[in-house]
Amino acid sequence: MATLQKIRTKAGLLVAIVIGVSLAAFILGDMLQSGNSLFRKNQLKIGEVDGESIQYPEFQQKVEELGEIYRMNSGQSQLDENTWVQIREQTWQNFIQEKVMGDVYDDLGIDVSSDELFDMLQGSNLHPIVQQLFANPNTGQVDRNAIVNFLKNLDTGVDPEQRQYWLYLEQQIVKDRIQTKYANMVGKGLYVTTEEAQNSLVARNKQFNIDYILLNNNSVADSQIVVTQKDIKNYYDAHKEDYKQETTRRIEYINFPVEPSATDFRNTEEWVKDIKTDFASATDNIQFVNSNSDISFDGTWFKKDELPVNIGNWIYEENADTNDVFGPYFESEAYKLAKLNAIEMLPDSVEARHILLRVNTQAEVAVIQNLADSLKTAIENGSDFATLARQFSTDQGSAIQGGDLGWFGRGQMVKPFEDAAFSNKVNEVTVVMSQFGFHVIQTTDRGKLSKQIQVAYLVRNVQPSTQTYQDAYAKASKFASENTNYKEFEAAVAEQNLTKKVATIGENDRLIAGLENPRQLIRAAYEAEEGDIIFSQEETPIFELGDNFVIAALTNITEEGIAPLDDVQARVELAVTKEKKAELLKEKAAAAMNGKTDLQAIAGELDATVENATSINFNSFQLPGVGLEPAVIGTAASLDTDQLSKPIVGNNGVFIVQVTSVNELENQDVAAEQTRLAQSLTFRANSQVVSAHESEIEIVDKRSKFY
Repeated sequence: MATLQKIRTKAGLLVAIVIGVSLAAFILGDMLQSGNSLFRKNQLKIGEVDGESIQYPEFQQKVEELGEIYRMNSGQSQLDENTWVQIREQTWQNFIQEKVMGDVYDDLGIDVSSDELFDMLQGSNLHPIVQQLFANPNTGQVDRNAIVNFLKNLDTGVDPEQRQYWLYLEQQIVKDRIQTKYANMVGKGLYVTTEEAQNSLVARNKQFNIDYILLNNNSVADSQIVVTQKDIKNYYDAHKEDYKQETTRRIEYINFPVEPSATDFRNTEEWVKDIKTDFASATDNIQFVNSNSDISFDGTWFKKDELPVNIGNWIYEENADTNDVFGPYFESEAYKLAKLNAIEMLPDSVEARHILLRVNTQAEVAVIQNLADSLKTAIENGSDFATLARQFSTDQGSAIQGGDLGWFGRGQMVKPFEDAAFSNKVNEVTVVMSQFGFHVIQTTDRGKLSKQIQVAYLVRNVQPSTQTYQDAYAKASKFASENTNYKEFEAAVAEQNLTKKVATIGENDRLIAGLENPRQLIRAAYEAEEGDIIFSQEETPIFELGDNFVIAALTNITEEGIAPLDDVQARVELAVTKEKKAELLKEKAAAAMNGKTDLQAIAGELDATVENATSINFNSFQLPGVGLEPAVIGTAASLDTDQLSKPIVGNNGVFIVQVTSVNELENQDVAAEQTRLAQSLTFRANSQVVSAHESEIEIVDKRSKFY
């Protein structure tokens, strides 16, 4: 029964989702049958994997199903947009993996038999998911009888959402098992030879210290080299793979912010002034604030030094009485009234103990509350609190201590718990409910009392009025109507001295700095032509994004592939410049070395200093204090002690290296090194095998057309 409850707590309401999916299918089906061109099959294609089409209704159904699993796991009835983005991405990856790896598994005959699944669900080799679900929380042992009873009642004795969740877990268990089989098969095909292990040991065992000279590229002035267009073209042709680019769109946009006007400020202040009399005469300050304020009542108790200066002075210096009202005053873009709600002598800290009774479902609330009330009565009648805590409390951390929580101050516990613990008299017992369940709380001691106050704040934020929105929209509309192409847009921005912003966006991006929920603008940019003013799906050039009306133009389109030389000219020129500087420094270093073996003497001729690095080996990837220098480290590893290297072109400049000492470690365990390398290979194979298969097929992603 405990396991049924555990699964039930992971489940959410499925009915709304089922209805939603069914309704969507009905509408789409009706439109398809009616021949509406908007919903023809090719226009419902959300993607393609290796020539196989993925249709939007199929994909969205999977998204909704996975979303329901998220709800079950989180206990949330609603998921925010960021979570839906994650769910859609996971669903997409699931589609790709199933379509890519499904054929691979079929070709190899990899599957999970019914006997094998039985063994993982209730046999002698339980899957970790099953072990976790059916483990006794006190002993950690798996309750096999609970597994059997649950599976017997799966079709008729459990809630539909519990059954759905269990079937989802079964799918994950099967998928995990198949992936493990394939990974093991790949792993068996990987082998590390004895010679490879020996070479690896030699490289790891040899640690060396070096002295080196670095001639930094920055030491050569740009005027000392000549870069021709032919140099740039030759370098670009030889390094085209370095200039791959993704699909992007570059937009320029202006925004017309919707900000409160002077009239809005005056009207808000007048509203607060008008309500002051009613607030002063209100008998229930909490209800009045919650009914009229933009910010709900905060029941925190404060000492003078914890209050805003103006409120603290009013209460403590002007000796305000309970229910006196201060204000209105302006603070944090709002007009406020402050009413002294209560004055109490309260402790700064308390010592308390509790019994936590966790609530898993709404149906349990009444039962658990009755149990909490019964425990409170028993304690008040003389029952031992510690014994009851060890017997009933689901907070195992404190239960073993008889429910004792020790001393704690304000802000350390959840609000309902804190309020009860600080309001109790010594040894008084109270029952309160928090997000963790019902607490039976006994305050066992109180700290030093001090005067503390509770303030009821009535807050009215200054918000743009309807007229202010209309005025801002009118400005945006006037600009849009007068400037219908990019040339006019650009000229008007300059003439009116408007602030133009620029963004480069990917097709699936969801963020543009400074704009709220700009996804609709991003999608529209990918429907526009270069040089166009961007129009929304509603055929308007004005996008309402939060408190901004935005007008944008598409100024550049970049398609996936090798970037044209014109687009990367500056980057290529920098690379050629760096290369030519290195060549110049290499020649300079070689000339200084001519016949010399003393690194200090060479440094003197080059007006450079000798630096050192210690405990480096062949597997090192970084030169301390310099950065990534694989060529330098690789060359140094091949030198004998006191041997000078030839000039080495590195990432940061040209180096001359000398090994000063070598320390050979004694690790000769070839077998252990073989095992280590094999494990590393297997790990890489497991993490890269799917991407390796994906790279062999074409994947078309059109999700941006729908989301």
